[in-house]
Amino acid sequence: MPLQPGQKAPEFTLLNTEEKEISLADFQNKNVVLLFFPKAYTRVCTTELCLMRDEINIYAGLNAEIIGISVDPPSTLAAYKADQQLPFNLLSDADKTVSQAYESLYDTGVSKRSAFVIDHNGIIQHAEVLENAGEIPNFDAVKETLEKIK
Repeated sequence: MPLQPGQKAPEFTLLNTEEKEISLADFQNKNVVLLFFPKAYTRVCTTELCLMRDEINIYAGLNAEIIGISVDPPSTLAAYKADQQLPFNLLSDADKTVSQAYESLYDTGVSKRSAFVIDHNGIIQHAEVLENAGEIPNFDAVKETLEKIK
């Protein structure tokens, strides 16, 4: 059964683009927008993540940190982050365990495009897992959720 609002978010520790371990627990007292995306350098992923980049001040005003997760290696994510000037963490789920824990893994072995809002207590407040990788999550719903919990 997919993760639902009200459930505790699965904890994780993954490598970021500098190959430093980042955990969900590192963001206590912050709300987190957790975005799973299929692959760096693909059109829809770039559109999605650049939209988040362009609205970073809105999310900061809602006491939210953005974290992107894909199965790409840290080196690929580092180059992609630099190319797109993304001001938030991109984490590598190379072994796919976090994508599986969040029920966000396509049969093809890449992360499903998904958006989770996790509150400062580690509780999922919004969950959207898309079956169609060509779609982008409903970021209006993400912002509405953050507005309620900020």
